[in-house]
Parts: sequence; C-alpha cells; structure tokens
Amino acid sequence: MTAIAALAGLGTALPSRRVTNEELSRTLDTDDQWIRSRTGIAQRFWSAGVATSDLAVEAGRNALRSAGSDAVDMVIVATTTPDHACPATAPDVASRLGLGTVPAFDVAAVCSGFVYGLACAAAHIAADLAARVLVIGAETYSTILDPGDRSTSVIFGDGAGAAVLRAAGPGAPGGFLGFDLGSDGSLKDLIIIPDGGSRQRTSKGDPAGSYFTMQGKPVFRHAVDRMTESAEALLEKAGWTAGTVDWFVGHQANARILRAVADGLGVKSDRVIIDMDRVGNTSAASIPLALARAVTDGNLVPGDRVLLSAFGGGVTWGSSALVWPDVPAL
Repeated sequence: MTAIAALAGLGTALPSRRVTNEELSRTLDTDDQWIRSRTGIAQRFWSAGVATSDLAVEAGRNALRSAGSDAVDMVIVATTTPDHACPATAPDVASRLGLGTVPAFDVAAVCSGFVYGLACAAAHIAADLAARVLVIGAETYSTILDPGDRSTSVIFGDGAGAAVLRAAGPGAPGGFLGFDLGSDGSLKDLIIIPDGGSRQRTSKGDPAGSYFTMQGKPVFRHAVDRMTESAEALLEKAGWTAGTVDWFVGHQANARILRAVADGLGVKSDRVIIDMDRVGNTSAASIPLALARAVTDGNLVPGDRVLLSAFGGGVTWGSSALVWPDVPAL
C-alpha cells in the first residue's frame, strides 16, 4: 500500500522588529487607512541582521518539537530570499538543526513555495524515499524591497513557518488528500527581481534592478483566477464541495484576493483565515503562519476540513487539502 503524507508538526518564527503602517507613513506617501483598505495589512515584521536561514532554523526547530521528533529524512526550504545565490539554504538549515547528512534542497516557487514543498515531500514519501520530511517556508523580503516603493514596501513582511510530514496510511488524520500545481512562465515579468541571475547580473548605475517588483493589477486578476481554478480542481480530487470546507487558508497576499477566491468557490467569508493583518505578505511562509495562528486562536481544531491555495511569481500556483489533525502550533 502506497503511503501518504500526513501533517505531524507545525512551527513558526518571526523577527522581533514590528513595523506598523503608521511608521511607514513617515517615509512613504501613504497612511494607515490607505494600506488597510487596499491590502488588509496593519503591520508586518522586518528582520534586522537576521538571515532567512536563521528564521528557518527557528521555525524548523519548533515544528520538530511540535511533532515530538528530533530527526527527519529530508529538509525542503521554500524561499525567494535565500542566504546566498549559491549554495542552497536548506543544507545549512539541516546542519544547524542537527539533522546530519540528510538530503536537503530549496524550492523556488515564490508565494506558492510552501504548497510546492508539501507536494515534493508527499511525493518522496509516496516513493518510499523518506518517512519524515521537514518543509519550511522562510522569507526575509525586507532585504529585497525598494524602501521608497510604497506598492511593495507596505505589503511584504519577514517570517518562517514549518511543517513535519510523516508517512501514514490512507485516511490517517492530517493526511494530504492530493495536490494541484501549475505555472505559466509567459507571465514571469509580473513578479520579478531583474538583476542577480545569469540573464542579467547587474544594472550598471541603477540599483532598481536588484529590488523586487510586482505589477499589482494583473497579479490580482491572475491570482484570483488561478487560485480559484486550482482550488476547484483540488476539491474535486478530494471529493469535497465548497460547502463542506471548514476553513479556506490561502496565501496571505491581500485580503481582497482571498475574499474574491472564496466568493468564486462558494466558501463563506467567515470561513476564510486572515493573517496578513498581523504579519503582511510573507510569501512562502504565509500559509504555515496562518495555520499556526488559526490553531493558537482556537479556530482550527482537529477534524476540520482545510483547503489550501496559493499563487506566486513564475507565475506559479497550487492547492491541497487535509482534515486537520491534533497538532500543536509552536
């Protein structure tokens, strides 16, 4: 019998520096009302001298404690902000967690990264290449934002969220019921850092090329369409209807995007988990951070049917679903 992947642990990490909308309004042409009305964000956390790996290690350690485990067979780190262009961040994280010489690699799917990482972990478990996998979404977006660009600086925050997945039999609590993944590289310029790769190493005399850029309006439209389509496909795979979903946990990009997707699916608005008000858009870390908040707040309880969906640069998208297990969030 082919094993499935089941959630066994959940951990998070946030930098200590809290950045409010009011603080940003001192240097940007914006204010708290403008930011809240367009994004739903009230604050975010930015790192100061903290690297992506530092947050990943903390979240990973908490996830291992949540799972009651000190060992896994593989580590996957989803991130857009690795410590270095080379090497990958995951091997360093695995080493610092004391996990020995287990295979470890990064996933670069931007805001869809955590869902892609879960799918990678589930595939390795199904292929009997691993029995326990640590999946971490970790970001330090404050290191790639143009401080003078209000269209991005008000949106993104830093943080990390991690999950331990274990091999289990079909029907096990926390078992992932399938995945729907996709991409469209023709839209790569919608979300991009122009410089730093083999296509364009540096822009002489123009630092703007090293900053993260995003075309807000088309991203909004494509995010709603793709997340809705992907989530619908996943519901069909799981044999669920929108009315049976207890909680929709989407990538925390924008409150209006999440509500539009929920409306398109037919999920009630009070069944949508919102966490970007507290942490902003944390890209690959956003879904595990939102799940942890829902558990801590007492909203998400064992037995709840949970639908996950994300959209990110590439462009990429992905969805999954599970019946929530009895797992603490640390």
